[in-house]
Amino acid sequence: MKKMILAILFIALATPVYADEAKIPEPETFVTEHTGEFNGTRVRYTATAGETYLKDENGAPRASIFSTSYIRTGVKNNESRPVVFLWNGGPGSASLWLHMGVFGPKRVDIPSDARDDGAAPYRVIDNPGAFLDIADIVFIDPVGTGFSRALGETKREEFYSINKDARSVAEFIRIWLNKNKRWNSPKYIGGESYGTTRSAAVINELEGRFDDVSINGIILISSILDFSIDTPAPGNEVAFITVMPTLAATAWYHDKVDKTGHTLASFVAAAKEFAIGEYALALLKGNDLGDDERAAVRAKLSGFIGISEDYIDDADLRVNHSRFQKELLRDEGLSVGRLDSRYQGVDYDNAGEYPDVDPSFYGIDGAYTAALNSYMRGDLGVEIERQYSVIGGLGGRWDWALEGRDFSRGYLNVAPYIGRAMRENSGLRVFNAMGYYDFATPMFGAEYSLKRTGIPDERITFEYYEAGHMMYIHHPSLHKLLADVRAFIVAGQ
Repeated sequence: MKKMILAILFIALATPVYADEAKIPEPETFVTEHTGEFNGTRVRYTATAGETYLKDENGAPRASIFSTSYIRTGVKNNESRPVVFLWNGGPGSASLWLHMGVFGPKRVDIPSDARDDGAAPYRVIDNPGAFLDIADIVFIDPVGTGFSRALGETKREEFYSINKDARSVAEFIRIWLNKNKRWNSPKYIGGESYGTTRSAAVINELEGRFDDVSINGIILISSILDFSIDTPAPGNEVAFITVMPTLAATAWYHDKVDKTGHTLASFVAAAKEFAIGEYALALLKGNDLGDDERAAVRAKLSGFIGISEDYIDDADLRVNHSRFQKELLRDEGLSVGRLDSRYQGVDYDNAGEYPDVDPSFYGIDGAYTAALNSYMRGDLGVEIERQYSVIGGLGGRWDWALEGRDFSRGYLNVAPYIGRAMRENSGLRVFNAMGYYDFATPMFGAEYSLKRTGIPDERITFEYYEAGHMMYIHHPSLHKLLADVRAFIVAGQ
């Protein structure tokens, strides 16, 4: 008896015990069947909205990633059918923007002309331009966003870094491919805003090992890969150079410049030429810039961006876009949006602790939040009591250091991840979508990031849209983006 008790005790001690394991329920999954018409083709598809558990080396759940998959039914050969994995950015944003704005089978219909979305009810309508006829789609909410969360004793901050976040998303993709038997299907990944940063880090996790998940394409929407372009600090001239064409496009939209002989595209092209040429040289000369050259550059800059030479002179030729947003329409008592500079708002400098925020964000957030929750808890049958976290506010707790990178000798730039993946995978292509009116991730910054040495530019597609960061809220740009991404996928077949 004594030996038996000792043996039982030994087994008990040898078996891992997780205090919180009993409290962790089984993952919840909600499956519904649907039919829709996409690009003129009638499609039957299964929507699976649910949790996937990431586990530690002992098999204990450490995190839940919520995803929504749309899979066409009745397909005989899935090896020839692409699957596209998509997410948004933040960091801390759920995937509702791409899901309900452009690529999902349903979308929320909001004003196309930069007007506020108002109050509910909002229209959720069919999205016949979605590419579900040619590819399956998976929307992913990283840990800390949507319904996704850390589990048990795992701290959510364990996922709050560039590489750890990417590792968790890559792990989810591998699990999804196993479960759905899709390892040999064409595979695409993509994201918006910080989601493009995540895309670069994820491609590094998927293709930077010996057990590669070879990817056919990366879809980048409003890219931020090299963060030097988003840091208008003293001495960093790149940030002022790369945002200048967006200042010009915004001035064009609000009729603050001479448009004679130009289209928007040709005017912006001229602004880019000036930015990378005379303007860049002037900034790089610093205090060696002569008075005559300074005056010539100042005059040309004023002609492109629609604000006075006196203001530009006071700014020492370096116009910060956040100041420009208030300056351009100051005579009308208005400011312009950051995410989409078509939008106008009143920004009270004396508002104290209650300032107005970006009019291009508060102009759309109510509609997307309502639409996602209504659609999830309605059409998709999701019965989860906890709140769907639209913006998780992770930025302040986010670790921005790249693993293995000494920040004292460099700055944050994930574009080399894409370059290496493209060099090592001859079938990998990149699609990059840019809005003319986007101050959050300026178009010229995306070009600057992806046209550097080490990145095969013959496999990169650049497309431009007459809208801002979320170009798909502008209906003509929505239709163009859907057609462009569809053509990108078809070209890989």
